[in-house]
Amino acid sequence: MCKHILNAQVSVRAACCKRWFDCPQCHAENSTHGLKKTDEIIFLCKKCKKAFRKDINECEEADEYCPHCDNQYVVEAKTPMAALGVEGEDARVDNRLIKDDRAKINNSSMFKDASDKLG
Repeated sequence: MCKHILNAQVSVRAACCKRWFDCPQCHAENSTHGLKKTDEIIFLCKKCKKAFRKDINECEEADEYCPHCDNQYVVEAKTPMAALGVEGEDARVDNRLIKDDRAKINNSSMFKDASDKLG
């Protein structure tokens, strides 16, 4: 599982060490050597779990899909970003979103009921 690209659709086999990685950053973190450049890339589809080869010099637009299951593996990468979000509008402006589930307090005094019991 790649922590750099959240929607990685394929793993790539590094030609230098014959190990599978989701992105070049994962290779750099887990290896002591540099990534070897090659014209042929071996992919492993994460949907159908089948491997296939692609030549970089002969890539076409139709090469964005797995030849076995037609899973599109060339997609815009989603990288993790730290963000804080609040669902709905600002509660300070529109407090209709805040629902108070607490029981309403009865306005009667507890001493009113116990006044005849006091001496």
